[in-house]
Amino acid sequence: MHQGRCTLPPDEGGRVLDRLAGLDQVIPPHQIGHALASAGRRNPRSCPLTHEVVLRVVLAMGVLSDLPIRQVFKHARRLRADEASPGRSALCQARRRLGVAPLRHLFARVARPLATPETPGAFDRGLRLVGIDGTLLDVPDTPANARAFGRPTGGRGDGAFPQLREVSLVELGTHAEVAVALKSRRCGERAAAQGLWRHLPADALLLADRGYFSYPLWKRLELQGVRRLWRVVSSLVLRPTRRLAGGSYLADVYRKPYERDADRGGIAVRVIRSRLDDPARAGHGREHVRMTDLLDPAEAPARELIALDHERWEHELTFDEQKTHLDPRRAHEPAAVRSETPCGVLQEVYALSLAHYAVRALMAAAAAEAGEDPDRRSFTGCVQVLRCRLPECDGRTAASFAAWSAALLAELRGERVDPRRDRVNPRVVKQKVKPWAKKRPEHRRPPPMTKRFAETVVMVD
Repeated sequence: MHQGRCTLPPDEGGRVLDRLAGLDQVIPPHQIGHALASAGRRNPRSCPLTHEVVLRVVLAMGVLSDLPIRQVFKHARRLRADEASPGRSALCQARRRLGVAPLRHLFARVARPLATPETPGAFDRGLRLVGIDGTLLDVPDTPANARAFGRPTGGRGDGAFPQLREVSLVELGTHAEVAVALKSRRCGERAAAQGLWRHLPADALLLADRGYFSYPLWKRLELQGVRRLWRVVSSLVLRPTRRLAGGSYLADVYRKPYERDADRGGIAVRVIRSRLDDPARAGHGREHVRMTDLLDPAEAPARELIALDHERWEHELTFDEQKTHLDPRRAHEPAAVRSETPCGVLQEVYALSLAHYAVRALMAAAAAEAGEDPDRRSFTGCVQVLRCRLPECDGRTAASFAAWSAALLAELRGERVDPRRDRVNPRVVKQKVKPWAKKRPEHRRPPPMTKRFAETVVMVD
């Protein structure tokens, strides 16, 4: 099939969206071409908005999340005299033609662990710290989004917005997402994570919270060779088979109670039970149970594993970076993302994940040159630096591109933060629900009015 070309004139380096050249060091052009080919996207004719151009515009939406799509295009291309920018309708139609598959393929090709064994805070005992967790994103309240993603339900009725569930694997030392699953909120986190386990690095130490444990999954990861340190519910039956130094003990975990009674099919695990004795800390007085396949207390002391389990909170900070700093709530957009169709929502969230990965990759490179922990870089500061300096990138020659890249990393190294304090905030809500009537389904699509306001006025004697 004939492959149409973009009719917009490129710059000297062959780029149509020449102000996005700085992203090429994280998302190379050949990866974009491979992603489009893998998704079967070809242009049957020449036009301004080819699939490659639109894919780059969608990626730019992840970086410039506060701008409408037409302004994103203007920010991505240098000013040419007497050249008109595509309209919003044309860009939205081009996004629909592009679909979700190219973004999914591109993320799978680009997202990789960023840390090396020399990266401070990224490894423990030679194992790469990886976490899994999920979050919910409010999406615009449209019938299509409600059907595709579902709404939260409660005693007062359905929630205000449909919600998309995102579950991801994150390299905790760099906050880089290495795999993402996007599902309806009707799909639980454990079910949504089923497609992620194959993306775990071979040298991973997987940290997870209580909701992810199941015997089949623990067995699968054991056969896969993945080391684990998980928090589990305190009601899980874990009878000691051998007491270990340091306060932990060995136990067997079984699929069913009758298999426990018959002592059949058990998997040996190490159990660490602890409490906190500081009333100022969240979780004070409750028993915390952790389970691991690191069985030797001499190589992995229990107190060190308890402290290491706190690295799971780096995953929460990853979601905070995406939802609060990279894509903050906009005054004119009530939901977390702007797209009113399921395809557009998935496109946008993949773009946000790719943009977050690009920022984190640059931060990791800047930290590596300084020999520092990537956590010592300010994500908010680095995002603002990238948004400011990205249009200045001169990608026409290799020398000018290298000079810009070196200057960018030097500026990112200056965006430092103090070491993070312990997490002490309790899980409470600061603002209660307002005492207004609940919005019901009949309020979402009111029938059209048949009279003007003046015709509805009735005078009362």
